[in-house]
Amino acid sequence: MNEPELFTERLILRPMQKSDAEAVFQYKSDDEVNKYQNWIPETLNDVVDFIEKRIVSVLDVQGTWFQFVVVRKDSREIIGDIGLHFFDSQKSQVEIGCSISKEHQKQGFATEALTEILKLLFAGLNKHRVIASIDPRNAGSIQLMSRLGMRQEGHFRESLFINGEWVDDLIFAMLKREWEATQLNIS
Repeated sequence: MNEPELFTERLILRPMQKSDAEAVFQYKSDDEVNKYQNWIPETLNDVVDFIEKRIVSVLDVQGTWFQFVVVRKDSREIIGDIGLHFFDSQKSQVEIGCSISKEHQKQGFATEALTEILKLLFAGLNKHRVIASIDPRNAGSIQLMSRLGMRQEGHFRESLFINGEWVDDLIFAMLKREWEATQLNIS
């Protein structure tokens, strides 16, 4: 399964491309949008380098990040991105991360996009476990993980050095069988 495009009611999720750099820079360079993340690009070239050097174009390669852009169907505007970190040598676990532009937050776009990503990971790629690393000050992301059915597994004190300070890290996770149980409740 290479270079998938996913579709939801309002969104298209497709692989990030070099031609997306300017749109990605617009929201990724916003200190408010990314204040809990460890990478805020200072220039457009920072985003181009990120796309060229750190993102792979093939899904599900151990030790890599695969990046989707989140595109509104109605306007074709890129409003965010979702990163998938295939970190497990057993190829059974994935870390997810999400950024949505300030103008598009609190409208259900992240929930809609990540619901489709979880479906891809569990039903499409047969992953065992999906995790997310959240700064405990990021109340919106904590609520998002709860809405998705993820549960908090750990709280690591001052375990990450981000933007010049030591910060705590909350780990949220979901097992495939937990995701499958949520799908039964939807039907």
